[in-house]
Amino acid sequence: MTDRKLDQEQYENLKKICNNAGIKLTHQRLEIFKEATKTRDHPSAEIIYNRLRKKLPTIAIDTVYRTLATYDELGVVKTLHLMGERAVFDANLDKHHHFVCTRCKKIEDVYWPDFDSTKLPDEFKNLGLIQSRHLELHGLCPHCIQETAK
Repeated sequence: MTDRKLDQEQYENLKKICNNAGIKLTHQRLEIFKEATKTRDHPSAEIIYNRLRKKLPTIAIDTVYRTLATYDELGVVKTLHLMGERAVFDANLDKHHHFVCTRCKKIEDVYWPDFDSTKLPDEFKNLGLIQSRHLELHGLCPHCIQETAK
């Protein structure tokens, strides 16, 4: 898990998106965005809330949930509902997919350009207009494979 800093461009982009949507970018909203984007660990709202309570002791969990839902609507984070688990949030907006460990629930980003560009079968046209694709791979991560081998 690598921490990433919010750069000026990300901040200006968020500010512009919020302004265009008529949403004030409050200190709490900015801190929620920073926390959601600073790692690639796909945190839940509860994890973000617990991380922020040290810095913002008056923040409410409802504020975190509502802000993340707003960010999802604005397209600055994605809400993921993987394997029937609680929702987690992904600030990586690059085209990618996910590998989910069925044992420890760790989520890894997976890049597969060939999958993204593959022509879909003609019978898929009967489904309607497909606007995006997302692939979820499920299995055991290297750590869990090692643990189950013991």
